[in-house]
Amino acid sequence: MEAKLSFKYDRDADILYINKRDPYPAQESEELPDEVVVRLNPESGEIENVEVLFFSTRLLRGDLFELPVTADLRLVAPH
Repeated sequence: MEAKLSFKYDRDADILYINKRDPYPAQESEELPDEVVVRLNPESGEIENVEVLFFSTRLLRGDLFELPVTADLRLVAPH
């Protein structure tokens, strides 16, 4: 079963968290351009979490912000 995305904003740290699952210690982290951090599954290399640093600053700039990742978005079937 595919995981739903959850979004959480930490106002104090100014970080937007986009999660497919809760972070865990065995995940590997990789810094991407434009101050984005991804957390990867250590076995598959799949992205499980994305952290967008300085998120409010990006909103204030007014220019287009793109994440350097791809996504396959689909509606979740109701239970």
